[in-house]
Amino acid sequence: MTRKPSFLQLARSVRAQIGQQHRYEHSVRVARCAEALARRHGVDPGKARLAGMLHDLARLYPPERLLAESEARGFEIAAAEREHPMLLHARLGAALAQELFGVVDREVLSAIEKHTNGADEMSSLDRVVYLADSLEPNRSFAQREELWELALRDLDAATRETMRHSSLHRAQKCARAASEVR
Repeated sequence: MTRKPSFLQLARSVRAQIGQQHRYEHSVRVARCAEALARRHGVDPGKARLAGMLHDLARLYPPERLLAESEARGFEIAAAEREHPMLLHARLGAALAQELFGVVDREVLSAIEKHTNGADEMSSLDRVVYLADSLEPNRSFAQREELWELALRDLDAATRETMRHSSLHRAQKCARAASEVR
């Protein structure tokens, strides 16, 4: 019987895989936040911590690598993903969690896949990891603390509000980019 690695062993392996201290530290914070939210809302804290730790395995890949590795795995790639390959890092990260770390738990893999943009249907674990990634303490937007407090009380409301805030932020970013082109 193979022993499950400790969190410290997992963290060391993730650090080696990611190769950047800043992104590694973000992953540790997300894992801790996901575990805290999971405990608060009756979700498996071990699954939350694991998904949080592994959620950004492909985040630092350049666009060409994201596309190439996604294509190599037979992913269907939408036009928006081709235009913005960073959108692929969550799905590719789930595949890497399975391939490199032996994760077979569909709930954990789903939470990794949905951590960036969410989805129409999200389990409690999906929401926990999405919120942990969006609201970890080093995020520096004005509503972060208020949204974190909401997440501690109500996963559904916090997910809706965080998605709304994220959507507004993306729209503002696009508008700024468009005005700079003019």
